[in-house]
Amino acid sequence: MSQVLDTPPPTRAPADEADLAALAARHGLTVSGARPSVPAYVRQLWARRHFITAFATAKLTAQYSQAKLGQVWQVMTPLLNAAVYYFIFGVLLGTKHGVPDYIPFLVTGVFVWTFTQSSIMAGTRAISGNLGLVRALHFPRAALPISFCLQQLQQLLFSMAALLVILLCAGVPVSLSWLLTIPALCLQFTFNAGVAMAMARLGAKTPDIAQLMPFVLRTWMYVSGVMWSISRLTEDKGLPHWLVVLLETNPSAVYIDLMRFALIDSFHSSQLPPHVWAAAIGWAVVAGIGGFIYFWKAEETYGRG
Repeated sequence: MSQVLDTPPPTRAPADEADLAALAARHGLTVSGARPSVPAYVRQLWARRHFITAFATAKLTAQYSQAKLGQVWQVMTPLLNAAVYYFIFGVLLGTKHGVPDYIPFLVTGVFVWTFTQSSIMAGTRAISGNLGLVRALHFPRAALPISFCLQQLQQLLFSMAALLVILLCAGVPVSLSWLLTIPALCLQFTFNAGVAMAMARLGAKTPDIAQLMPFVLRTWMYVSGVMWSISRLTEDKGLPHWLVVLLETNPSAVYIDLMRFALIDSFHSSQLPPHVWAAAIGWAVVAGIGGFIYFWKAEETYGRG
């Protein structure tokens, strides 16, 4: 009698994962935050296009809200950077010699480079710096790095107004070639957004990357011809051919050269690397699609842990 009373009741074997998955599928349950397919993900982003643009505009407006000059700094910041570079590189190091219209040449390079630099830096912190938003709301996470790139594009458009004034004051005539800035900026935006999405995934996993990126970007700037002419530097210098090709096809240098060719009358097609438009399109496609897929593959992990 005591043995019967002391015997514990039989326990039910726990259901394995296959049984639970089948049960969930039978009742229409899905994993919370599951990664959608690429077409579905693109549709979700398009459905939230108004949020992306509104978020970018709000961030741009709030960027200098505490400064007394307010939005004036959107133009003053790149202009002051250009003034510093002109003094150091143009005057002290003499890189302006042999470069016609050096001030428009330099300012265009600084503005276009700042667009890429700021987009990548903002993308690196897009997830890690907005964890509260990521954890509180359900939306395609790629909306964040894309919106930050859109913010930097809006910033560049403000700066372009000052650039046009500089061009006119320097005696650069208005030309139909200025219209080439539209496809050039579209390609650069696609490239920036792709790199920003890739860096957003890396930054979400390893936040310390944000501390390393300023050094990487500063090195990249020096080899992108922002303050000096790549074509004049490489001619008759006896540099290895592979190094010349590497400098000329550097994506940042490609987009800077295209903008200079479009805006500055003295910047001729002979100063452009061969097949420059093909290179610009290639970099935009590779970075845009590659960065998007790389970011999408980790969609389920953002904001967790």
